[in-house]
Order: sequence, then C-alpha cells, then structure tokens
Amino acid sequence: MIEPQGPLPPEIYWRRRIVAGGVAVAVVAVVIGLIIWTTGGSDAPTPAVAASSASQETPYLTESSAPESSGVNGGISGGGTGGGANNGGGNAAGTPGGASAGASGSAAPAGTPAPVPPSGLCPDQNISVVLYTDKPTYTVGDQPVFTIVTTNAGLTECTRDVGKAAQNVVVRTLDGTRTLWSARDCSPLQTVNNQVLKPAQQVRDTITWSGTTSNPGCNRPRVPIPVGGFQAVGKIGEKESAPITFNVVAPAQQP
Repeated sequence: MIEPQGPLPPEIYWRRRIVAGGVAVAVVAVVIGLIIWTTGGSDAPTPAVAASSASQETPYLTESSAPESSGVNGGISGGGTGGGANNGGGNAAGTPGGASAGASGSAAPAGTPAPVPPSGLCPDQNISVVLYTDKPTYTVGDQPVFTIVTTNAGLTECTRDVGKAAQNVVVRTLDGTRTLWSARDCSPLQTVNNQVLKPAQQVRDTITWSGTTSNPGCNRPRVPIPVGGFQAVGKIGEKESAPITFNVVAPAQQP
C-alpha cells in the first residue's frame, strides 16, 4: 500500500481512500444486482421446465371410432291388384326395377319394435313396407308394374298377411292432393297369404296397373291417366309406405 503524501495529516488521506473504496464496492454491488435481477427474473423456463410443460399441455391421442354403417330404406311398399285384365300380377316375387332397384327394403321403421302379441301376428310397428316401380317414366297407355316388399323389421318371428286382401297401391297427383287410382277399387281378388316372417325376412309381390283411373266401387268410366308427374304409396293393412314418384309422357310422334 502506498503511503499517502501531502501537506495534510496521513489519517485524512486514509479516510478518503476508504470512502472511495466503499463507493466503488457499492457501485459494483449495484451493477451485479441489476444483472442478477435482469437474468434471474425472466419468465422463460429452463429447457427441462419447458419440456415438462409441453408434455403436460399435449392432449392424449385416442383412436377414432369407426363410423357405424346404417341400412337404407329403399322406397315404398304396398301392393294391390289393378282392375280388369291388369290383375295378372299374382303372387310371383318381383325384382325391383328402375332407379330404385338397388335399394334395400329391410330398414326398420322409426321407433322401437313392439312386442309380438300372443296371437303371433306382426304389429304394424314391426314391419317395413317398400314400393318400387319397374320404370321411372311411362308412356300413356303403358301398364306400370309395382313391386311390394314387406319386411319383418322387428326382433322376433311373427306372422303377417301379405296377400291381395291386405295389399293396396294408391296413385295420386304429384302434390298428393287427389287420388287417381287405388288397387282396392276394382280388384276382385281377396287372397289371404299369411307368412311366418323371421327377423329381416322379406316377402315380395307384384301388381300390374292398367294405367287408368278408378273410384271406390268401380262404378264410373275408367280413363287413361294424363301426362304428368305422379306419386304412389303402398300399404299392407294399415301400414303405409313413403311415396315414390314416376312420370307419364305422351307417345312419340311418328314422322
């Protein structure tokens, strides 16, 4: 340590050195404190903490469920026999034609199947009725063929009359406000055909229509159906299908 030199007593110079040293130490301490506060007070997590946080925030991946497949209700059912010479549909099983040929008639009706009563007869709630046409478009004078598909859509075997006595097909205007023909109006057939149907079992029948109008009792002249669009519904007893549509066009003009 250098001995202080000067006109003043040595202790004064020592006091000045101590004060200067203390100030320097204080400045250094303040600087170090600022550095520590700046770096140590940051919110940035350390790599280990950041990795831990990321792992906690990542949701668990679960295997997605496969979509359930559902049956398609192919159309409308319900058959009847046309009047006059058009009753030739008989009980032969028909193959659905036209645009609806690929649809299935085995879809269950809305709601839960009802229990089968002690009689063993299928309640309406447990059957599905679907109606098909053989073509989407006919010419005036054609005789449309309807195919009726009756399905046991319940869970238990039961018996249902699917014969001509239980069948009906109704043709209406496209808006459904006016009935043009009903299979029950002029048909003389009252055949009963009780079938024991297992769950999902189907019975098919065909009805050929003359393409003419009718009325209850069949006591009015029957005229060809006009050109236009029409809808048809089918029934087995009181169970009615959804409507299907078809067109009737004028014959092509010969050159």
